[in-house]
Amino acid sequence: MTQSEIPEGPVPESIQTRKIVAIPAVGTEEARIDPVAVEAPLELRINGQAETVMMRTPGHDEELVLGFLYAENVISEIGDIVAMERPNAENIQIIDVKLTSTRKFQGMDRPLYSNSSCGVCGKRSLASLEVHGPRLESDFRLNRNLLCPLPGRLRKNQKLFSETGGVHAAGLFSPEGSLVTLREDVGRHNALDKLIGWALSEGLVPLNEFILLLSGRVSYELIQKAIRASIPVVAAVGAPSTLAIELAEQFGITLLGFLKNDHFNCYSHSSRIAL
Repeated sequence: MTQSEIPEGPVPESIQTRKIVAIPAVGTEEARIDPVAVEAPLELRINGQAETVMMRTPGHDEELVLGFLYAENVISEIGDIVAMERPNAENIQIIDVKLTSTRKFQGMDRPLYSNSSCGVCGKRSLASLEVHGPRLESDFRLNRNLLCPLPGRLRKNQKLFSETGGVHAAGLFSPEGSLVTLREDVGRHNALDKLIGWALSEGLVPLNEFILLLSGRVSYELIQKAIRASIPVVAAVGAPSTLAIELAEQFGITLLGFLKNDHFNCYSHSSRIAL
């Protein structure tokens, strides 16, 4: 069984405070200081060349870059990276990734800027949205009673959300339903990139015996990333989109939505769920 590595709390740079006025429906307004999740740019360079700027919540930046490059097929394993350097800059954080000489890189297939709510929307063409790879064939099976408690376990450990109310979470669960780890970010796709980046650094990819739980809805790009990491079961507290369902069906992923403590919906490959 994989040992859990759950963050003890948010990193200091992920939270700032702001003066606010709290206004109730009835009664007197109150001026106070409120914690807010940070959204800040991270410039990604590859072999010294600026490729994209990601808007993210600071913390676990190296994992974010690892997961992003893996999802984009820039790297196929952590060994494709020689080094990650952080050059000094006044107004922006930078990570410069040095690839091995055998890893050919032709540039990112997206514009320079990517905001925190944008996963695939920066792609330059419809052809670049196509997903390539084998259909996930897995004997992985789960009892339905194991699944319903998972959102509560994830929520209990969403420390940054508890303080700010302003971030998404992606959690990785074992076949026994134990929370292995989670990552939080203002961008839902960033949270998943951080999670996959952590798994890469731990040598756990492919994740073909794990459950992915997302704190919000499930869109196309999140299923894309799950396919790349070979995750057989993707569950979400919210709803999936039509394209997410179609992609999960096509690539053999069991997709669950509206996962609550007493029910859930299964949108594809329900044979993995034991009733």
